[in-house]
Amino acid sequence: MSTGFVRIIITLTLCLASMIMVRAQDADTKEKQMARGKLLYIQHCLLCHQSNGQGTPGAFPPLANSDFLMADKARSIKIVAEGLTGIITVNGKSYSGFMPPAIVDDQQAADVLTFVRNSWGNSGEAVTAEEVKTVRAKTQFPTYQALAKANAYLPLPKPPEGFTLREVARLSNHPTRLASDGEGKVLYSLCFNGDVWRVDLSNGNLRQILWGAQYLDLKLGETFIVGFTLDAQKRLYIVSNQRNEAVTPHRAEVIIYRTTKTENGEPSQPQPWFKTSYPWGTGNHHAVGHIAFGPDGMLYVNSGSRTDSNDPGDDPRISKEGETPLTACLWRLDPRAEKPEIEIYARGLRNAYGFCWNDQGEMFATENGPNADAPEELNLIEKGKHYGFPYQYSDWTKKPYPYTPDAPAGLEITLPVANIGPDAGFKGKPFSTFDQHSSPSGIVFLGDDFPPEYRGTFLVGRFGILIEQPSDYGFDLLQMRVRKNAEGKLEASTKAILTPLARPVDVHLSGKGKVYIAEYCRAITFKGGLGLPGRILELAVNDLDRHR
Repeated sequence: MSTGFVRIIITLTLCLASMIMVRAQDADTKEKQMARGKLLYIQHCLLCHQSNGQGTPGAFPPLANSDFLMADKARSIKIVAEGLTGIITVNGKSYSGFMPPAIVDDQQAADVLTFVRNSWGNSGEAVTAEEVKTVRAKTQFPTYQALAKANAYLPLPKPPEGFTLREVARLSNHPTRLASDGEGKVLYSLCFNGDVWRVDLSNGNLRQILWGAQYLDLKLGETFIVGFTLDAQKRLYIVSNQRNEAVTPHRAEVIIYRTTKTENGEPSQPQPWFKTSYPWGTGNHHAVGHIAFGPDGMLYVNSGSRTDSNDPGDDPRISKEGETPLTACLWRLDPRAEKPEIEIYARGLRNAYGFCWNDQGEMFATENGPNADAPEELNLIEKGKHYGFPYQYSDWTKKPYPYTPDAPAGLEITLPVANIGPDAGFKGKPFSTFDQHSSPSGIVFLGDDFPPEYRGTFLVGRFGILIEQPSDYGFDLLQMRVRKNAEGKLEASTKAILTPLARPVDVHLSGKGKVYIAEYCRAITFKGGLGLPGRILELAVNDLDRHR
């Protein structure tokens, strides 16, 4: 046997041994990843996806034998790094839950993904920390450090004198509305995807009582839910908006669900109570939102505009007719009717995001303005009146766009409440009513269980700017005292009493001397975006007995 041939044999033997060692090391590494990943799964994922990876039917998709999980490794990494919202199809079934990003570093993300992609019938290669790092760099949170920073809750702002402020609960999904029976014991929080959580106000304990994916029809397309209230019979009303893409032009399918039973003391089994539809709008489709009972026992419903300013848009799938008889207005519905009919209570309201009534039975509504820099509004809503949209904005006399239509002959437009400061955009001259793009949201009226300096005033949340401005504003809670001036026109002294807040999306009264604030997320600046889910705060009178 030649020396050269021996060398070849030795070389091949060494290479084979090296390959075996590498494969053994790879297997050992994957085995260790699986072990670490299993512990991380128990910590971060088990509650929703269950110990066997089967998920929760109709709410949380299965990871076991999951076609969606295994079809795209990079997508699965992105979901862990950035979270997921919207409708997905897993193993032939639709799901519309919400998953926040997992607060794990690159190696931990690789470990938990390696575990789920190799468990319960799944089989795939290991995920590496380098792969996670590459995908994460293209997400909303480009590094683990950025995610950890976004995950942090800021310290509570200083409450106004005579009040305490506490954190009631941290939420796992973005809240949109709050509801309760007013007794101050239990609060219900609606999420954007239709999930409803019960909040025990004494200890902050959370319990999910409704899953949007279990009662909503997700077959049509884009779905979002921003209307919510509770009646005297402790039935929840939930307003759903869906974009029907099966027809052209696309249509907005509106359903108001009402719970029909009680289980374990909580409202359950939502069923459609009211349905209507109209053409889906442009990129500024505001949908049907806030719903509340008035002093007359009737249900009042905000139907926001389907356009920014009656603009036709350029999407061939969208009707170019501008506003319709059912949009940019307030509806009134009879809750006693089996098949309620819409009564148009008032028109000319671009998006009356929040409304309430004072002790005189007068209705006041916040209104979000156009993409043009017109002020946002506070309006006294009276039956049969018109509040300007899309012909006039705030107290402007100029038109914001070339296509802004002229008001019909003889139309009388009711002007908003004038802000006389010192806050919310006041610069020495009254204007109507808030800084442009500050997004006024929930509103409540304070009664006799509040200190004299607050009694008879409104509290208004401001979600904060969604169109970048030279500086940040909004992100606060305002106190507003509305009165008639010497000319008989409404004006409001306006003071910021709680700032900064992380995008307050709703304000709710429950119990004596207590106000609850839903923070949509954790961001207090425009650049902070919409980020991770927020929390519920309680602003309470410090010495209630003294004010009785």
